[in-house]
Amino acid sequence: MSLRKCPFHAPSNPPLPGPPPPLQTEEITDFLSDAFAFGMLAAPLAERTTIYRAALAAGQPAPFTSDELTHAGRMAWRNNARCIGRLFWRGLKVRDRRHLAGAEAIFSELCAHIAEATNSGSIRPTMTVFAPSTAHLPGPRIENRQLAGYAGYRDGARILGDPQNLSFTERALAMGWTPPSTKTPFDLLPWIITGAGEKPRLFPLPPGLIREVHLTHPTLAWFGDLGLRWYALPTISDHRLIAASTEFSAAPFSGWFMGTEIGARDLGDEARYHQLPAIAQRLGLDLSSPQSLWRDRALLELNVAVLHSYAAAGVTLVDHHTASAQFMRFATQEESAGRPLSAQWDWIVPPMSGSTTPVFHLPMTDRHLLPNFFPPASPA
Repeated sequence: MSLRKCPFHAPSNPPLPGPPPPLQTEEITDFLSDAFAFGMLAAPLAERTTIYRAALAAGQPAPFTSDELTHAGRMAWRNNARCIGRLFWRGLKVRDRRHLAGAEAIFSELCAHIAEATNSGSIRPTMTVFAPSTAHLPGPRIENRQLAGYAGYRDGARILGDPQNLSFTERALAMGWTPPSTKTPFDLLPWIITGAGEKPRLFPLPPGLIREVHLTHPTLAWFGDLGLRWYALPTISDHRLIAASTEFSAAPFSGWFMGTEIGARDLGDEARYHQLPAIAQRLGLDLSSPQSLWRDRALLELNVAVLHSYAAAGVTLVDHHTASAQFMRFATQEESAGRPLSAQWDWIVPPMSGSTTPVFHLPMTDRHLLPNFFPPASPA
């Protein structure tokens, strides 16, 4: 499925452009009309439109019912231009937790979210929506990019772990986080949660909460000796859901990984775990010349290992060819429904073998549709 802020194309690069322009009345009408078409409105369209407009005019959040909130979350996924996995948007489960704004309660619900979405490896697309922001009080916020992530420690000129998380790791340490006595490249980070009207708080993860997959290879017996692993469930946690002129600053969203996001980006990228040279050496390849294509050959075997390992562990994962074919089906469905496709080519095309996939040849335009996901506002 991961917004490289999609849980079907998990994030490793800069976030979505945002924030959206000020709400126009038509956006409320468009959202409610779409919800009505899918049978998700609590009352006739005209009645709900009047109620929404009155609430928003009074400076209140949109008065979503739980079904309407579910449809808002599904539309936000359907509209997100950076997600390759949107074929499954109608299957998103939205957990309505708008009554929760405190960090302690949010922590408990995040643990429940992970358990429900991981589902013993048979991953279920899931979103949990917490209290909205208001004109007088910003909503709660989760500082972690994703609910699962590995620490990055500065060790002189090198970094142990994930360089992407270096600054977050330093912030967690400054707040009192105690890492393992023996640091490793794969130490799971705590959560930093700011409740509405509260100061940021640090929450170490309960042992065993995050399921991980240790990487092996179907034909290279030595591959497991590299000690590589990754987490099962990508959950984007720092983005805002914006729907019907209402901002939900904490609305974590889970799906499943596309294999190349782990193999080609998280573990293969020079700015991340940079594992291609080590794999190429174990393969006996010539690293002295780019013409040996050692990077390409190492990248292939790394991605074979990712696909093999997740399948062996019984954890949902999609390969980039299947994901591309699914996106083409999604594009066809959107056209048939009379909805313009919104997509960013450089995010949809997989980071490996892009020209061999049908999405490579598909013209794309980001139409900045609403509802949608947007990057966090200024840091807490």
